[in-house]
Amino acid sequence: MSDNIPNTLSARQAEHDPNFMLSLARGLEVLNAFTPQRQRLTISQLSQKTQISRAAVRRCLYTLAALGMVHSPDGRSYELLPRVLAVGHAYLAGTPLAKVAQSALDNLGKALGESCSAATLDGDNVLYIARAAVNNLLSIDLGRGSRLPAWATSMGRVLLSALPEEQLEVTLSRATLIRYTPHTLCDLSGLRAEIARVRMQGYALADRQIEVGLCSLAVPVLSRHGQVVAALNVGVPAATVSAAALKEKALAPLRRAAMDLSLQL
Repeated sequence: MSDNIPNTLSARQAEHDPNFMLSLARGLEVLNAFTPQRQRLTISQLSQKTQISRAAVRRCLYTLAALGMVHSPDGRSYELLPRVLAVGHAYLAGTPLAKVAQSALDNLGKALGESCSAATLDGDNVLYIARAAVNNLLSIDLGRGSRLPAWATSMGRVLLSALPEEQLEVTLSRATLIRYTPHTLCDLSGLRAEIARVRMQGYALADRQIEVGLCSLAVPVLSRHGQVVAALNVGVPAATVSAAALKEKALAPLRRAAMDLSLQL
């Protein structure tokens, strides 16, 4: 048997591959169903979200609980335990991008006196790979490995703006557009227009989109080949700093940090 490990398989390819372990794939799907917005899920909710049968979800949870990765605080719903984060954190902390991004964010955060983050696109979400927290403006505790919906965040809109049109349409069509605040832009036509604007201007401003108290500004990080590989952002209190003031204060330093980071990749 060959030791070669394949690239990502399509569902049809996986179905006919004797080396593909379906039970492992299902377990990972169950883990991926948990998000910062949905930290506690029932078997029924997990089954609906993953399209895996309730019986299979129950077996996955039984195994994950035995491994110390999930638990059920009320006998009905499940949530992740810190042990499951160790796997992702070990990867994220060890990637070259995360290492250089953390250093860049530490310097940028000190210079601006504001919290700064770096993220990549992971399916329909942004995946935080580094963060320098000066203040906590979100109701959830963000850190390396955290995920937020791409369409509702400044970094997500930057990353979405780099996608080919067809892929962008597929991603937006899958998104669950939730009105997180009274200011959230959550209609498809408006999002398409905003993402087109981000693509043209090279930055994204998200003013009170996912939290009433947060205004954030993001720019892309490019690879040496000119491809968008990540995004950097800075977040400020929306009550005291307007979107225009944030742009004036942080856009140039943010772009310099992104350029310096790109040169190290």
